[in-house]
Amino acid sequence: MSLEGLRESCLGCLACDLSQRRRNVVFGEGNPNSPLVLVGEGPGDEEDKTGRPFVGRSGQMLDRALADIGLDRTNVYICNTVKCRAADWSSGKPQNRPPTPLEVETCRQWLVPQLATIKPMLILCIGAPSAKNLIQKNFKITVERGKLFPSEYARASMATLHPSYILRQQNISGDGGYSLLVADIKKAWDTAVALREKYGSG
Repeated sequence: MSLEGLRESCLGCLACDLSQRRRNVVFGEGNPNSPLVLVGEGPGDEEDKTGRPFVGRSGQMLDRALADIGLDRTNVYICNTVKCRAADWSSGKPQNRPPTPLEVETCRQWLVPQLATIKPMLILCIGAPSAKNLIQKNFKITVERGKLFPSEYARASMATLHPSYILRQQNISGDGGYSLLVADIKKAWDTAVALREKYGSG
């Protein structure tokens, strides 16, 4: 199935309870021919509202980090492990929550063929939950970020800090890890390009 065909099928997904309150499925966007795919955990309120990944405060930081190394969204492909917003509605007003293991597992029916269709050289996991899903279950983001790992979905994979974590840390001290995010994206891009030159596309 083509990426567009997969997206069309995903837009009608009713496989888990997240479908009941979503406004939009957030399938992914960017350049499907890129050697680099960025994979986050799941959409938040702004993403649910627009149907686009990483468009809130975290997305603005991600865009800035890409720009700092001379890239933008047309150079990479961006998606999430879960395509619908996970939220707690118990107070009446939705609050973002981590997807459950069942929700993550259910959404792999979209993520895995999405990655198989794009065939990236390298997958950069944005944050620990994505890394635990795609690299290894006991991934430790503070210790293992920036390191290359084998992947069944690409030639290699690595992980970096999530912009939401950096935003919280910036309120405490320094750049909160923003310089690490930029360095990790640069390493991921340079590695992905080198892998494409070595192995060719696809």
